[in-house]
Formats: sequence, structure tokens, C-alpha cells
Amino acid sequence: MNLIVNRDDLLQALQLVLGAIERRQTMPILSHVLLIAENNKLSITATDLEVELITEIPLLELIEPNVVTVNAKKLLDICRTLPANAQIEFSFKNNRLILVSNKSRFNLATLSAEDFPNIGDQFKKQLEFSVPQSALKKLIDNTYFAMAQDDVRYYLNGTLYELNQGVVKFVTTDGHRLAVSSIRLDENLMPQIKQLKEIVIIPRKGIMELKRLLLSDDETPLKVSLGSGHISVIAPTFRFISKLVEGKFPEYSQVIPKTGDKIVIISRDIFKQALMRVSILSNEVHRGIRLSFDDLLRISANNPEQEEAKEEVVIAYQGEKIEIGFNVNYLIDICDGLAPAESIKITLTGDNKGVLFESVDDHATLHVIMPMRL
Repeated sequence: MNLIVNRDDLLQALQLVLGAIERRQTMPILSHVLLIAENNKLSITATDLEVELITEIPLLELIEPNVVTVNAKKLLDICRTLPANAQIEFSFKNNRLILVSNKSRFNLATLSAEDFPNIGDQFKKQLEFSVPQSALKKLIDNTYFAMAQDDVRYYLNGTLYELNQGVVKFVTTDGHRLAVSSIRLDENLMPQIKQLKEIVIIPRKGIMELKRLLLSDDETPLKVSLGSGHISVIAPTFRFISKLVEGKFPEYSQVIPKTGDKIVIISRDIFKQALMRVSILSNEVHRGIRLSFDDLLRISANNPEQEEAKEEVVIAYQGEKIEIGFNVNYLIDICDGLAPAESIKITLTGDNKGVLFESVDDHATLHVIMPMRL
């Protein structure tokens, strides 16, 4: 391998794939990135056997194509410490990768590229469609926080991805709360999606990597592919592949309240700010607060040190007085998940039943929280 690359291009590419690099060191090769130099481009691949990320950067010069692996962290640290816009020359001799930049020289160990696992080789595409990058990012932002983490019910440690008649829906739950968000795909671009139906579960690691990679203000279409136990997302700057979770997701529609008779309308921003202030004095363990709905919304919290916080918020509510306890972190997550809505609609059915939260103007996203005893 003989090539010359711009330091800034290489640094940006390594930072992009960093999230897929194995951190537990279960296999030495997983701490490496795969470098493929050909066609005047350098392809960089990282994987932890669950998620794979691939990106490409242009080369300033390609003298000899080759394929090698090298420790990702060491290569990243070298790039970080070199001057901006420095040129780095790569050469490969006797199973060592030699980097030269100005008067700096680094001699790095490599592992056989043949031993580098490539989950993309296992991927057989069965279904493909396009979706704007910002729309996919919004689905993730609206739901990711309700995923379980390290739950023995492994299928909850991920996001349900449901495609049905041109509508993509993301669903997450940890057993205490539920988040659902959906978008309709452009049927003019893909008329066949009306007939498609697919339900898969994307693991938590894959969702969090996509959240990190995607941009909320970019309308560029992404190519999404499903098949053979994997999902692939191709963007202009990267290719993402993730294994899917095997298992049956709960029948989430059954926990969404359908007959609530107590309706509350409240400003999202005012509600969030009041929650954040009250949360300061909530119990640090269970984070419980009390909401009392009457002519005003009265929010209160206390802790074992006998400290107390209270807030009053103007609401639109005509029903009977009702008090209910919640985990305040869940409520703050909902306020963020319903952004940029100005007002939130809260539907209550009783003291011990799930409470529905949604935007007044947009019903594409909804959240359900089970109350807690205080």
C-alpha cells in the first residue's frame, strides 16, 4: 500500500466510523479498521459484528493499491496530533503499516485483512426504498429514549421498524413507557410501497449510531434496504449495516388509551421548564413527581432530605380534579420528543392507567407513560 492522503479527510472518516469499533476487545481484529485503497479512494470499514460502518475519502495520490487492517484508536490518535491539512504517506512493508508526515514517522502493526469480518457480505437485499435523511432522524429522535437498556426481554432493547402501506413507523418501549412515531413515504417516487409490509427490530446499538450519524436539517434521500436479518442505510458519506433482533415485539397498540375522557392542553415549553425546575428536588433514585390537574396544573416534588419544590402552570382543562405520579425524566423526554410542537394534548383515563401525550396539531407521534405510586 503506497498512497498519500489529507490528514483532515482521514480524521473525519475515522471519527465517523468510530462508533462501530469494538471496545471490549473480544477479538483483536475488531479493534482495527479495514483500509482498502483502490480507484484513487480509500475505503475505511469498522465493525463490532453487530454494526458495520463504511466510508470513503479521496486520495491525493495512489501509487499501489492494497488492503490492510490497523488499530483504529492508534491511527485516530496519530491523525489528531498531526497539524491540520498535513499530508500523510502510507506504505506497507513486512506486515507493518508505515505513516510518514513531514518529519513524523510511525511504524504500526497490522493484522491479516482476510481475518477482518464483513457483515455486509452476509446481506442479501429483499426490499429497498428511499427516505429523506431528516425524516429518518426525526423518527429516531422522537422515540429512541423509550428503548429498554440491558433488559432480559432482549426484543425491547431496540426499535420496532414497521413498514405498512407506505407508512414507516418506529416504536420503542421499556415496559414503563411507549413511544410511537410515523412518516408517510413519497408514493410518487415508489408506488410499489403501497403493497409492502415489513416488521423488524433494529438493535439499540444500531439506532444510537444512526442517531449520531444522521443530520436533522438534511433532506438528502437515503437508500434503506432490508433483508436476510440485516438493515442497510446508504448516505452520501457512509454505508451503515446492522444486524436485526430476532423476537416478537409486544402488541403495543393495546396499551394506547382509546377512551380517555379527561383532556388537558398545555404549552410544551412552559411544561418542560416547570418540570426541569421541580426535578431538581425530586428523589434522586426514582425521580418521582406529582401532577395535580384542576383549574391549574400543580407540579410538586420532594426528597428524603425533606426538601420540596412546587410549580403552577396554566392549562386548558374542564374535568374533575385528578392527581397522578410520574417519573419526571420520562416527562422531559416526551417534551423533547414532541418538539417543535407548541402545545401538548394530555389524555387521562384514571389514576392507575396509562396517560397519552401527543401534539395538538400533529398526531404522527404519541407517547404513553404508566403512572407511578408516590
